[in-house]
Amino acid sequence: MNSADTHACVLQAHGLVKRYGHVTALAGADVELRAGEVLAVIGDNGAGKSTLIKCLSGAELPDSGELRLFGQPVQFRNPLDARAYGVETVYQNLAVAPSRDIPANLFLGRERRKPGPLGSVLRLLDKKAMQRETRELLTSLGLLTIQNFSQPVETLSGGQRQGVAVARAACFGSNVIIMDEPTAALGVRESQRVLDLIRQIRDRGVPVILISHDMPHVFDVADRIHVQRLGRRIALVNTSDISMPDAVALMTGALDPADIDSRSTAPS
Repeated sequence: MNSADTHACVLQAHGLVKRYGHVTALAGADVELRAGEVLAVIGDNGAGKSTLIKCLSGAELPDSGELRLFGQPVQFRNPLDARAYGVETVYQNLAVAPSRDIPANLFLGRERRKPGPLGSVLRLLDKKAMQRETRELLTSLGLLTIQNFSQPVETLSGGQRQGVAVARAACFGSNVIIMDEPTAALGVRESQRVLDLIRQIRDRGVPVILISHDMPHVFDVADRIHVQRLGRRIALVNTSDISMPDAVALMTGALDPADIDSRSTAPS
């Protein structure tokens, strides 16, 4: 990927405002996601991170502001709109069907049907094709520790279930993948597996927005850090240009963004 491609803006939000009655969750929030990067979004509780992600993924419609995908204005009225544009989200609760097997979860709502009249008329599912594509995708993401694809997802470990949710996003998220606290409630080994998956997705050319409270994980995998406070972005820093204590201080308000060296505050 050349330098121009690396710095191209894939998803951009400008001036997003979202109010719930008298509460302003977003107060003119901005986001820029570049091609081939992991952008971490950090902020204290009540900073507006969740609302920001909901607006970017179509779960909420902002009251005002603009979204652009590859420079073109877009409006996501619901998550299906976002998915149609290749924007997939892995939520903290994973949104999996526990009693169904792995291929069924991977293609949930987008099942493959048999070719010809069997699929178009009788609406029969092409289970062999879905199993084949599942194996190919999990192989490419290094998830073949899951041996039996027919087992219910509820029988998998927490890390494996997270892997299935990430694999589903990687399968259909052709432009952007958003991950909301993907390592929450996971052990050390399973968390590392998820971080490896994030790197692999980025290396496949799909940029990732990562929402996380875990600062070591942020600094381990992110290229840039978007700091959210009081409903807006107050800093955008390159991970290599800031220390972890300073990032936390920015997030909590203990450090003024103006005190951060200008070389760390954005496009490199």
